[in-house]
Amino acid sequence: MNKIEHIGIAVKSLENSNQLFEKLFGEPHYKIEEVLTEGVKTSFFKVGLNKIELLEATNPNSPIAKFIEKKGEGIHHIAFDVEDIVQELQRLEQEGFTILNKEPKKGADNKLVAFLHPKTTNGVLVELCQEIRD
Repeated sequence: MNKIEHIGIAVKSLENSNQLFEKLFGEPHYKIEEVLTEGVKTSFFKVGLNKIELLEATNPNSPIAKFIEKKGEGIHHIAFDVEDIVQELQRLEQEGFTILNKEPKKGADNKLVAFLHPKTTNGVLVELCQEIRD
């Protein structure tokens, strides 16, 4: 793993949260993107070398809607940048981690993504991200 790629925060209202985080960081978000397959709308902020991703559910059955219903708004996941997501998933599975999706899928911000089950990572949902290369 190369670095923390971003921290994902589940929010009820992207519009309200964008205003809040813009005040907090002193900078506006740089991108809003919808990921239809996940039922989520995202907003990204740059904070120095780091990124924060705000996540709003676009339907009541999405993972973000279920997370907010169960736990409320807050930190949803920590994402790590990797060189080769397929190789990293194989390595982590051999190390005993439970992989939530065996095949990487297209996520927001031009990334291939995959998740590790929080039961095997001390309660933290871990996302692996690899930049999509043409």
